[in-house]
Amino acid sequence: MKVTVLGAGRVGAAMAQDLAAGGLTVRLVDRDAHRLEDVEARTGLRGERADFSLPTTIARAVADADLVVSAAPGFLGFRTLQTVLEAGKNVVDIAFFPEDPFSLDELARANGVTAIVDCGVAPGLSNLLVGHAVRSLDETTSVAIYVGGLPVDPKPPFEYRAVFSPIDVIEEYTRPARIVSDGHVVTRPALSEVEPIDFPNIGTLEAFNTDGLRTLMQTIDCPRMIEKTLRYPGHAEKMQLLRETGFFSTEPVQVADAEIRPIDLTTRLLFPLWQMEEGEEDMTVLRVVVEGTEGGHPTRRQFDMVDRFDRRTGTTSMARTTGYTATMAARLLAERRYERPGITAPETLAKDPAHVGFILDGLRERGIDVQEKKAEVGVG
Repeated sequence: MKVTVLGAGRVGAAMAQDLAAGGLTVRLVDRDAHRLEDVEARTGLRGERADFSLPTTIARAVADADLVVSAAPGFLGFRTLQTVLEAGKNVVDIAFFPEDPFSLDELARANGVTAIVDCGVAPGLSNLLVGHAVRSLDETTSVAIYVGGLPVDPKPPFEYRAVFSPIDVIEEYTRPARIVSDGHVVTRPALSEVEPIDFPNIGTLEAFNTDGLRTLMQTIDCPRMIEKTLRYPGHAEKMQLLRETGFFSTEPVQVADAEIRPIDLTTRLLFPLWQMEEGEEDMTVLRVVVEGTEGGHPTRRQFDMVDRFDRRTGTTSMARTTGYTATMAARLLAERRYERPGITAPETLAKDPAHVGFILDGLRERGIDVQEKKAEVGVG
């Protein structure tokens, strides 16, 4: 089977290596020739240049693929997915785009292809765990997701390193966050409602609203749902200051004789400070808490995952947790374990416990372990 991976960044490269190790023929596609050369030198995987802003080049890149895995940047993700569906290719997608993926369901069905979307760590693994918990409950009363990719050794002033696409990090800080409150979808500012969360062996992190519920708002019947990003304390305040001062704005401003977009200057200055340096390590922290009733008893199911940088392979934790969730979903398609045409969210996969077991077992084999706690809780 031939698999084309769109995007040769940290996550794309990790996915390509994992799929190739499983015996699939893999080709990496990216617009950055130097990035492709670097991956080829390290892994031997063949690369091909393509500009994701041009649908014709994407169509050519996937023309001979049996399966596509898309790690396109968020602002190009929806159009990339649409092009792959128009080409009639089954696809697993991790792109963080703002559009509704279900709007492409009719196209996918018409072309008889299966698309598993939002299939990274969060959204992705988080959705799978929510769907897994909800399946066992008679009624679901609340869902809370907390997730963050963090440096193991935080350094000022930001105590942060971008372990996935930096422009998508900025998007998390600017895109309004949709949550479910009293059964209604409402919008909160990104970075709002900061709260401290304690994690064993890590300490206190801060959690703030981000727009990560996505498909869950349409697929899960629950009156209260939130998704929050985790960072070291103080990070949200710094990002709020930059955003409110206009440094993330896309509207041009006049500076001397030139017009520039503040976001372009900010990213030029900020992204080098967020790059992981040689010897630095990251970790990924995920907590999913689902409450409801089971057999008439108030019940809480909590899932916790803490994953760390793989020193043996030099693979970041974010690349592992995001990429391997996607590659296990890709194997579901490659092995024809799941074949429903249309757009599928990870929580829909969880309707079949065999799918959950397949993905979690695959993650465990790769050193990513999800711990579950189940307990009855008081009505209050």
